[in-house]
Amino acid sequence: MKVLKFGGTSVGSAESIKYVIDILQSQDKQVVVVFSALSGVTNMLVECMNHAASKNLQYKSIVEEIENRHFSIANQLINPQKVSGTLARIKQSINQLQETLEGISYIGEITPRTSDLILGYGEFISIQLLNAILSERLKEVTLVDARELIFTKPINGSENLAITETEQAIRHKLSVISGTVITSGFIATSIKGYPSTLGRGGSDHTASIIASAINAEMLEIWTDVSGIFTSDPSLTENAYPIPELSYAEALELSHFGAKVIYSPTIQPVMEKNIPVLVKNTFAADDEGTMIVEKPLVNGNVVKAISSINNICLVSLTGSGMVGVVGIASRLFRVLAKENINVILITQASSEQSICIAIDEKQGEKACEGLNAEFEFEIQLGRVKSVRVEEGFSIVAMVGEKMRHAVGVSGQAFSALGRNGINIHAIAQGSSELNVSVVVNRENCQKAVNAIHQEFFHSVNRVINLFVVGTGNVGSAFINQIMSQLGLFTSEYNIDFRIIGIANSRKMLLKPNGIKGSDWKERLMASKQSMIPDYFINEMFALNLPNSIFVDNTASEEISGLYHTILSKSISIVTCNKIAASSSYENYSGLKRIAQEKRVFFKFESNVGAGLPIIQTINNLVKTGDQIRQIEAVVSGSLNFIFNGFCDGMKFSDAVLKAKDLGYTEPNPLIDLQGIDVSRKLLILVREAGIKLEASEIAFNSYLPHALPSSYSSELFPEQMKGYDEYFEGVRERIVASDQKLRVVAQFDNGKASIALKEVDSNHPFHSLEGSDNVVSIHSKRYSSRPLVIQGAGAGADVTASGIFSDILSIINN
Repeated sequence: MKVLKFGGTSVGSAESIKYVIDILQSQDKQVVVVFSALSGVTNMLVECMNHAASKNLQYKSIVEEIENRHFSIANQLINPQKVSGTLARIKQSINQLQETLEGISYIGEITPRTSDLILGYGEFISIQLLNAILSERLKEVTLVDARELIFTKPINGSENLAITETEQAIRHKLSVISGTVITSGFIATSIKGYPSTLGRGGSDHTASIIASAINAEMLEIWTDVSGIFTSDPSLTENAYPIPELSYAEALELSHFGAKVIYSPTIQPVMEKNIPVLVKNTFAADDEGTMIVEKPLVNGNVVKAISSINNICLVSLTGSGMVGVVGIASRLFRVLAKENINVILITQASSEQSICIAIDEKQGEKACEGLNAEFEFEIQLGRVKSVRVEEGFSIVAMVGEKMRHAVGVSGQAFSALGRNGINIHAIAQGSSELNVSVVVNRENCQKAVNAIHQEFFHSVNRVINLFVVGTGNVGSAFINQIMSQLGLFTSEYNIDFRIIGIANSRKMLLKPNGIKGSDWKERLMASKQSMIPDYFINEMFALNLPNSIFVDNTASEEISGLYHTILSKSISIVTCNKIAASSSYENYSGLKRIAQEKRVFFKFESNVGAGLPIIQTINNLVKTGDQIRQIEAVVSGSLNFIFNGFCDGMKFSDAVLKAKDLGYTEPNPLIDLQGIDVSRKLLILVREAGIKLEASEIAFNSYLPHALPSSYSSELFPEQMKGYDEYFEGVRERIVASDQKLRVVAQFDNGKASIALKEVDSNHPFHSLEGSDNVVSIHSKRYSSRPLVIQGAGAGADVTASGIFSDILSIINN
């Protein structure tokens, strides 16, 4: 014989009940079926009680709604010629409910017994409805009143299961019945004779008690999800069902908030070694989750992650606790007296503090009770007044294999640290089945997802990108990301999601990601104007794990937000050179905050676009090399301009072509004034471990007269023609001697400079083509022959690939 339990969502509507009928009609053995109240009805009954106790007549309309829901299902599923009898029985129960609520309204008080009586109506009415429906569709259906099966007894003011009386009643009643037996969950009778209930999760508990009493071959829990998942699917998008769990694992998960199954459900079947199968009423063919003593499928080290919200921490601290026997005993005695459930406890090894995690609603009561208990010690200064801190959640990792695995806690803590999530308390059971951490409530979902992605490698790791700047480089970057989505998902289990896109005018934010090649049109159609502070505050509010801010602009305003972004534990990847070439204090401060927050500040594309120049210098320095000299052509735009000039183009034409191809900054004066080269040299020197300010770089102007003070796209072409005559004279000289013009950035003997040089045919810089960059590094190790890095150093695609590479570097680290 099997026991099946159907929850509220399984019987919440006529359509849902049809699924239940199909499941019951497919059974080939005798079954006992336990039903809950219709979904939402128990909460409606709680509302009714509260309204009635406060003399608010609104309870009458809620009762009418309960009646209408049951009547509607009856009219849809019961033979019209027989439905009147069912409606009459439901109406009789509704009238009794109404009378009880009126009594509460008169006295303005709810007693525990009255509460149990009211709450039991949900199951009592639903079972009458379901009995009528199933009797028309199954061969033999027998309704057994759960109040004649399940008994409780009062202990310390609350009703607890009367095991002996209950088991005797179940065996006596059910042993003489054939066919399908149906009964209600949750409701019971006190051995004192009054109505009672089994409390939260009571319907599951009822089914488990019956399964244990009759030694059922299996208990099936039918709900609205396909088993117990690796995490709550409402919190974790890529959570998936677990094939098998042990009883111990299921107990731990239920204790730490898993709602599919409740703690009391496990104990009765575990004692009899009865398997529990959790299935989906609406997807009966799904395998579900089997709970047994020893699972055949071991699965991951961490089987699942669960969480509880609305937690407060209660701390008892003081040097007077050290070595004193009985402190913990007194603390727990107070909590037991106040009927306060302790979810988590941790104690300092020095014995100077005990911290417990409890429901926030019980925090004040716990504080008052403990302060009264330790009043004498508090007055003497041996113990401090009890402190209550609210606004927390518990995140628990559960798995039997954790007891044999090394580094599980460290791996989880590292994942939380990378995402800027502070841990306020830690606990691990002696069984090593779980590791629990307390985090701020607003970080609960982020913590669950961070840990889930860390341990479940079959799950795609989601990387959330917030992209500012959609010019040539920004557009190329977004297109590169979108073109590679399939590859990274299928080959590397990485799911890139562009959550936010912004340019100087518009911003677009989508928590589930912006997809499709029409992203630019959707951005420009957005009604939200770009306000940088608003954009990053929305990014902070989303609080997504593995977030990366990507700056594809040349904006000083955006770079000014870096410190705030890094302080929120969000990594930054940027081709914007302003921050890394700002004051040394700001540059080093950004690197310091990134290190403190365990995130990344990456700017490889600041120099050489996609060339691995900064990375190479970093590796040299980290391995103990000392860089003595840097000589470089690091402006792809200027190199393109002077290559074009040397090949016969007018200087002005070469400048305009470089701008049109996207090789220059949006303001090309930055390139022509040497500002861009200066920034790049400054960054290289600093990354070599040398403190340098921009003012210390000597710039030898290569132009015959000053450039315009500001950029105007209309005036710029004509302004450039003013330099053509001068450079034609230069051309005659260098052509005659087979030389090329190169803007060379140099650091040597502690001095930095930038100058336009005429290099002859045997110089390594002579052969540079197009927008190529080259960096020549002399160091302690590379003293006789330099380390040379050369390649394309400008252009939207290569710069975008450098940004993409920085993101991949963050993921790999």
